[in-house]
Parts: sequence; C-alpha cells; structure tokens
Amino acid sequence: MYVIEYDDTILAIDCGNKFPDESLHGIDLIIPDISYLVENKDKVKGLIVTHGHEDHIGGIPYLLKQLNVPVYGTRFTLGLIELKLKEHGLVRDTEMIEINNTSQLQFGEIKAEFFKVNHSIPDCIGIVLRTPQGNIVHTGDFKFDLTPANKENSDIHKMAQIGSKGVLMLISESTNAERPGLSPSEQLVGRHILEAFQKADRKVILSTFASNINRVQQVVDAAMETNRKLALLGRSMLNVVEVAMERGYLQVPEGLLIDQGEIELFPPEKVAILCTGSQGEPLAALARLSTGNFRGVEVLRGDTVIFAAGPIPGNERYVSRVVDNFFAIGAKVIYGSGTTSGMHVSGHGYQEDLKLMLTLMKPKYFIPIHGEYRMLNQHRNLAEAVGVETGNTFIIGNGDVVDIQSEKARFTRKVHAGNTYIDGIGIGDVGEIVLRDRKQLSEDGMLVIVLTMSKQEKKLIAEPDTISRGFVYVRDAEDLIRSVNSVIKEAVSTVDARGRNQWGAIKQEVRKAAGQYIFHQTKRKPMILPIIIEV
Repeated sequence: MYVIEYDDTILAIDCGNKFPDESLHGIDLIIPDISYLVENKDKVKGLIVTHGHEDHIGGIPYLLKQLNVPVYGTRFTLGLIELKLKEHGLVRDTEMIEINNTSQLQFGEIKAEFFKVNHSIPDCIGIVLRTPQGNIVHTGDFKFDLTPANKENSDIHKMAQIGSKGVLMLISESTNAERPGLSPSEQLVGRHILEAFQKADRKVILSTFASNINRVQQVVDAAMETNRKLALLGRSMLNVVEVAMERGYLQVPEGLLIDQGEIELFPPEKVAILCTGSQGEPLAALARLSTGNFRGVEVLRGDTVIFAAGPIPGNERYVSRVVDNFFAIGAKVIYGSGTTSGMHVSGHGYQEDLKLMLTLMKPKYFIPIHGEYRMLNQHRNLAEAVGVETGNTFIIGNGDVVDIQSEKARFTRKVHAGNTYIDGIGIGDVGEIVLRDRKQLSEDGMLVIVLTMSKQEKKLIAEPDTISRGFVYVRDAEDLIRSVNSVIKEAVSTVDARGRNQWGAIKQEVRKAAGQYIFHQTKRKPMILPIIIEV
C-alpha cells in the first residue's frame, strides 16, 4: 500500500496481502498495518486500485472494516474485489466506482488521471496525481508487450505526453530489475500451449494463476482447436473465470466447458483440465491431483501435466514435490522456468521495459517499489543510467515518508506502519510475543507441570505430574521425567524455606529450576507451564 497526502487529502493506492513463510507459525495472511490511516480517517478520500492481483487487493476487506472509503478500480478489478467483499459481507456497504484510462477524478487539490499498462491480468492502469507541488506518477505493475494476447496495448503515447508535461516523482515497480532485455510477449506462450495440446495422447492438465485471464483464454483456444472439452478445478479458478466471462474479458464457446463430474464421460484424448495450484500449494487442486486425493478426477500414466506459471521464489520445493508426484504416476510433465518450458512469461517488465518507462516519464525524483532491496537498488542504477540525477532516488521501507516542499523532495521522517497478521478470524491479535512462543513450541515442545498443593500450608501433597507434548515421549524418558520431578520438589521446598508463599513465586521458581536442569541434560528449551491445583 502506498499513501499520497496533500493538505487535508489522503489517497491510498492498492491494499494487498502477503502469504506467510514458515517462520510465521499458524498465520494465514499478512496485510498492511493501517494505523496511520485510521488516525487520519477524516482525511482519507478513497482507495485507488491499479489491478486485481492478490498482492494489490487481498487486504481491501480488512481495510474497509475499519475505513469505509470509496474504492476506485477498472471493471475487471472491481469484479475481483467484489468476490472478496461478498465473502466478508461488505458488498452492500461499499461504494465501488468504476474508472478507466480516460477517467479524471478530483480529490481536494489532487487531480487523478490514468493510463493503460500491460500486465499478466486484464484492465491494469497507472496513475497520474496532479498536485500543487507537481505531478506524481505511480506505474502499477507493468511490462511493454507490443503484441499482447488480449490486443490491449499500453498507452505509450499518453505516457510520453505525461512525461512531456513534467513528472516530479515517479513511483515504479522493480520486480524484474535484475533481468536484462525486454520481457517476452504473452503470445509466445499461446503457441507453446497449442503445440503441447496437439502432441498430447491423453488428458491435458494445465495449471496457472486463476487471475491470468490472457493465459486462460489461450488454454480455451487450444482446447477448442484440438477438439477437447475443458473442465475447471479449484474455487478461485471457477470464481475468476465466471467474473471474466460475465464482464466480457474471456470468450468461451458454448458447450466447451464441462463440470468436474463429466470428465470421465469423455475419452481422455478429448478432455483438458485447467486448475489452480501452480505454486505447489498443498490444498490446491494440482497438488491433490498429484496425490490422488481429488475426488472424482484421476491423473493416469500418459496424461500430460503442464505448469504454465513460474515458481515464485520460496515455492520451488513445493513445486518440485508436486512435479515428482506426477512423474511417479507416469505422467508427462512440462515444468520449469518460462525460458526452458516456454509455458510462461513474466507480467513484469525487464530492465529495458523499466528504462523505457523512465525515459517516457523523465522524472526529477524516483522511488523504486515492489521488490527485494537488491532489485530496488538495481532499479536506482537503471534510473541514473537514463538521466535521473544521483541522489534523487529514494529507496524506502514501511512507514518511511518522502516530503515534497517547493518541488524539492526529502526523506525526513517515519510514521507507524508494518504488518498485521491474520490468524483465523483474528486480525492483529497475534504479535511478536505469540509468534515467539509458537516458534519455541515448534522447536522444543512443551512441558506441563501439575502441582497438587495444600491451600493452607502451601506444600506439595502429591508427586508432581509432568506431561510432555512435543518434547520427549514419556515412556521412553522415564528417568529424565523422574529427575525433573525431583528438581521440582526441591524448588518448591526452597521457596517454602524462604517464607515466600505466593503461588506466582512458586511457579516462577519451578519454571526456572526445571528449565535449567532440562537444558543441562538435553540442550533443549521446551516451554514450561506450571499449573497449581489447590486442595
């Protein structure tokens, strides 16, 4: 999420989510911390969304629960947002305003205009914010595809016009800033998909991102060309395709689509399956197909499986596991990076795309966004190579503020920002302390020590009952548990000898003594939870 503020007007751009890595135990989703917006809610005039990918719209329902502001987006983008708002029961209360590349909006003294860009999802826009201090451009995610699969070309002429009028600040994505050259055209993938369909002897199972409607259209075209019926698997695939068809972004001939239950009614050479799970997600359709756990649908020896999406960094081992499962079945698997398989091209611009955007806009100041630090740094180098003055680029993190005064930009301060963790229905109730406890439990387990004590005399009246969960198997570690119990009894008597009869003091001493003894014996640090039962 990016925030533009002038006087008494605040505009938010995009509000996405991230998915947790293995260090965030039990966390389902990560969304932006919007504390600053909530504190200044009277100034927030709206949310402008550049396109419909999860990392740009996934956090919108959670934002709207705290800030009921208008949401501005293109036709397809609003369709995907509406799906999310339905799940959260927010559609009726949310004002959604459709925009396109010719729209002009006024927010206080900020005027917003838009231009079309290519990406791996339809209906993407860049944003021009005309402020009294100067023009600010946010590119959204983009590439320059001169032969786009959906025939929707970038507004290159309009970008040049924007640049000719002067751009004070350019905010531009950096995902592929390390990759030389120009990003390949999506049309290359369509040819490879058709070729794979033509060569397949049995069923074809293809997995891609549900939101890549251009890729979905190419699969539809290949199925039609090879006289195959097409079945859709996966909730997100079904939902997105339905929105795309309703809003005219996907053309599917009548009779081509079949239900999941009809797959076995056709010969295998007459069927194709389009599904989710290209990133190896364990619960997605593709992973379940690879283990034979998708009810009513089976992948057999000789079927062709196509991964029509590159693995996101960090997902490689999940994808490899699914690939191995399909090879074990005896399927023919087409996988790997787009350059090796021909089944994927990136929706993000390479270095020459990024330099072209910089050249068209000719900004005085530059903020690279959307990438790891090394990518942002490389994008800064590209900007300086095409004329942005050294020192006029700001690489910023969460909460960093770039102030502009008298057309001069400075990095001056920070505001409260960061991540909010979603766990089940809880929003923000899991913090660093809870995550630290979960990490400790996952690594060394837990010991529950039950102490039955006299309420009057504050003394043990039974042997401690030590329960292990994830630490040791009690039957195989009886000597250790007996020794721990002895240490516990000694610790309790030590507290009594000092005349400290508070239950809290007893628990603290038991936790300390047992923890030190266990670490000395095992070099492990389980969580120790003493429980006192008064009798």
